[in-house]
Amino acid sequence: MDNEIRLNESSLRSNSREEGSRNEENTGEFSRVPTRTKFFFGFGAGGEAASMWIFNALGLLFYQQILGLPAGLAATALALAIFADAITDPLIGALSDRFRSRFGRRHPFLFSAPIPLAICVFLIFHPPQFVVQSQTLLFSWLCLFTILQRTFQTFYVVPHLAMGAELSKDYIERTRVMAFNNLFGLYGGMLMHLIAWFLVFGFIFADQGAQLYRPAYTWIALAACLIILISIFACAFGTRDQIDRLIANENGSSEPISLSSFYRDIWSVLQNKNYLYLLLGLFFLSLTLGTHETLAIYMGTFFWELTPYQIGFLVLNNIIGVHIGFFFAARLHDRFDKRWTISLSAIGLSLFWSMSVNLALLGAAPAKASWELVAFIIFFGSFSSFFGAVLNISVMSALADIADEHELNSGMRLEGIFYSARAFFAKAMNAVGHIVAGFALQYYVVLPPQSLPGEVSEDVIFRLGIVDGPLAMIGGIIAGVVYLGYRIDKTALDSIQQRLDERQNRETG
Repeated sequence: MDNEIRLNESSLRSNSREEGSRNEENTGEFSRVPTRTKFFFGFGAGGEAASMWIFNALGLLFYQQILGLPAGLAATALALAIFADAITDPLIGALSDRFRSRFGRRHPFLFSAPIPLAICVFLIFHPPQFVVQSQTLLFSWLCLFTILQRTFQTFYVVPHLAMGAELSKDYIERTRVMAFNNLFGLYGGMLMHLIAWFLVFGFIFADQGAQLYRPAYTWIALAACLIILISIFACAFGTRDQIDRLIANENGSSEPISLSSFYRDIWSVLQNKNYLYLLLGLFFLSLTLGTHETLAIYMGTFFWELTPYQIGFLVLNNIIGVHIGFFFAARLHDRFDKRWTISLSAIGLSLFWSMSVNLALLGAAPAKASWELVAFIIFFGSFSSFFGAVLNISVMSALADIADEHELNSGMRLEGIFYSARAFFAKAMNAVGHIVAGFALQYYVVLPPQSLPGEVSEDVIFRLGIVDGPLAMIGGIIAGVVYLGYRIDKTALDSIQQRLDERQNRETG
């Protein structure tokens, strides 16, 4: 009898080990993401980057300096777009969470978004002449196509990021997935930067006024549209092999899509304290990033008085900083966790992005239009790009962890809604920057249309530096403090996922 009992116990232990081994193997398979999948997932970020870059880098200058729309009106158009975003972003996020088809929840949106998005980007920079002749019509044109551009961009961005969160359950592997997204976002923006400043402004139209010559923008808009179409369709087709795997791991409500279910989903995610801290931090961070990115072309043209070729070389700071951030983000999370990485990165980004301007205001920068000045800007910009890359990767990875926490508390996987916040604040970052910069240009800096580099008064240039320097960095520093409220570390996520697995095992039998 004793021998039989011992044999049974040994058999049970053996079965338990085999079952545990199978569970670990299955978990490992779902945690590891093939490099090919990460590549195509990340490749799609180039389309978002191109769409954001052309509008963020050139939009205000195009409408204020070339078309003559007052900067305050351009800022108001962006403010109206924010209100539209506040509705469409979570709506599309909720829609993709509850969407069911043989192509899964996310891919139908990826296939449908790029063509209308490209059309809207082109039309923003090509208002008809009768529209340009009326400030009212020009303002309305900008409002209409900005809202449409942001809506179609959301149709792609939110399902795309939500899919990235679903590819792995591992704390560190999620960071690697989002690192690919961040890296190809760099490449999309970098390609636009190179085309604009070296080819179009610096070569083809260098003698016609470069960035102050209206026909030059047709070439840049066409380039942006081409990048949008190629990158997003490549992402959609390149990740098709994951559709069945993602469908098999869907865990959401079968309740039909309705306004009541939409508002209920929104309300449920807003109960998550970790999510609210990330949202609040993103809000303050948007004040810093948006102002810097919107004023970048004004700073290069009027404050630093750089040539198009010199402005083109400033992309080196992104190439250096983002690539270092790509390789070190996961290591930082493994050693310091995401909370401290996010907080310190926000502060580092803010300090170093304003550093060259602050030093120039103190008289400690090289001479304007010099190559020494270009190297000076690149040096400090490389640090800010590093911290910005780590911050972006970290926040997107943290949102995937929050989605797990929400599933444990509610039984619903709502990555679409969680990532709609990232999409909203990425666009709000652009919009808030335009609002701050637009009103500052009109009422504080007072930079008139048709201004020429080197002919603007020193008082105007100094005020421009104040806005882009000490004032711009305040929001990011506040964000760094707010981010400390985020509390999901690796130990907490392991506990969350273990309880999710236990619940799933009970439900399946």
